[in-house]
Amino acid sequence: MAQISAMHGFAALADPTRRRIVTLLADGERSAGEIAARFDVSAPAVSQHLKVLREARLVRVRPVRQQRFYAVEPAGLAEMAEWLARMGGFWNDRLDALERMLKEADEA
Repeated sequence: MAQISAMHGFAALADPTRRRIVTLLADGERSAGEIAARFDVSAPAVSQHLKVLREARLVRVRPVRQQRFYAVEPAGLAEMAEWLARMGGFWNDRLDALERMLKEADEA
């Protein structure tokens, strides 16, 4: 399940606006209005981006009366980091094997 969630996270972050939103929220919680004010797109467009990020478990929302406050969801980012760490080991092992083969071929 974590792998599927991580893939949703990567898909969500494929969009540059969503990456900028997550970067903005890395500095702390902000209201939807504060987030929207930072972008040259409509508030409904920012709201849609926030929805995608919520569904990918990269941000969380905290309603206060009529406002919505967003913050980074550490668990979602941790799942992505864990997946990258696993893949890093996968590629490191294969690249190490390739390096050994090349050295052996060079020495022969």
